[in-house]
Amino acid sequence: MSDEKTFAVYILTNGRYGTLYVGVTSNLPNRATEHREGRIEGFTKTHGLKRLVWYRMYGDALEAITFEKRLKRWRRDWKFNLIEEMNPHWADLWPNLMGHDIIGPLSHLQGR
Repeated sequence: MSDEKTFAVYILTNGRYGTLYVGVTSNLPNRATEHREGRIEGFTKTHGLKRLVWYRMYGDALEAITFEKRLKRWRRDWKFNLIEEMNPHWADLWPNLMGHDIIGPLSHLQGR
């Protein structure tokens, strides 16, 4: 097993073209589960942002944080395009992330 740390920039929503939240984490499965179960107080809980619709993995924390900050400044329609490029139906990616192959393998997302 590798000790290499991975980081993820991710987008949550409450529905297609709904409210968006951009975040960064070193443990995407855990963080997505916390959002999904409403265990994180604040914006995501208040707005019911539980659907993981996009993420990108990084091997470097600084690179992930830099992209997260840049993505937060993007216009909404740019974020919509980014999501739809990877996830055209805005499916919840959480089941796949947790090993439940609901919408097909996500191996194509690695290294993006």
